[in-house]
Amino acid sequence: TTLTERMLLFTKTSHRLGEVDRGTTITDFDPEEQERGITIYSAAVSFQWRNVTVNLIDTPGHVDFAYEVSRALASCEGALLVVDAAQGIEAQTLANTYQAIEHDLAIIPVINKIDLPSAQPEEARRQLEEIIGLDGSTAILASGKSGAGVVEILEAVVERLPPPEGDPDAPLKALIFDSWYDPYRGVVIVARVIDGVLRRKQKVRLMAAAQDYEIDDLGVFSPKAVPVDQLGPGEVGFIACGIKNVADAQIGDTVTDTARPT
Repeated sequence: TTLTERMLLFTKTSHRLGEVDRGTTITDFDPEEQERGITIYSAAVSFQWRNVTVNLIDTPGHVDFAYEVSRALASCEGALLVVDAAQGIEAQTLANTYQAIEHDLAIIPVINKIDLPSAQPEEARRQLEEIIGLDGSTAILASGKSGAGVVEILEAVVERLPPPEGDPDAPLKALIFDSWYDPYRGVVIVARVIDGVLRRKQKVRLMAAAQDYEIDDLGVFSPKAVPVDQLGPGEVGFIACGIKNVADAQIGDTVTDTARPT
């Protein structure tokens, strides 16, 4: 998470939030996360780097929150595999890597916390090769605390990860990978558009729930909520349709156009 938020600072995404919001309050905004100092809930954020829009999901690393990771991987083209330079490959590292491989994702290994006195980056490279089977020489040395290697990570995301594929003219197909209840807007859905285009005031259908709604609010997290007029293939954003029950917006459900369903 520290590495994620350092990336937001480097891309000038979070400079306008002010000094108070800097640190682990940008994506770890839940009070329980701040109290414990760990990531519990996934957080999606969009930013620009070299005129490319990057959609990033910061997930928990602990194996207890594997479900948060699995639903994020289902909506991505690639993954940053972050290895602690002092601790090396852990059980959760292996579990998350195997999930990413099952989803056929491009993997960029990152060796983090290289500024620690106990850091052993070369040992981490060896473990990446011998335990996981990744090319250790491609691993990026970084530090979320100091900011070292962050530019190299951003460049690797743009150069090594495949761009999303999708047809904007095809029937709308969007994957729901997160949702929660907001007392003012009802259920907020976070979705990744596969095909077609999501537009404000569009009538959409949640396929598993077999319910039709009109989109009242549409936007992206950058990292605060920013309204947009539409979301196309590969883009990630949130939808509010006045849904009253979270169970109606199931994780893994497909959002499609009512008049022209996929």
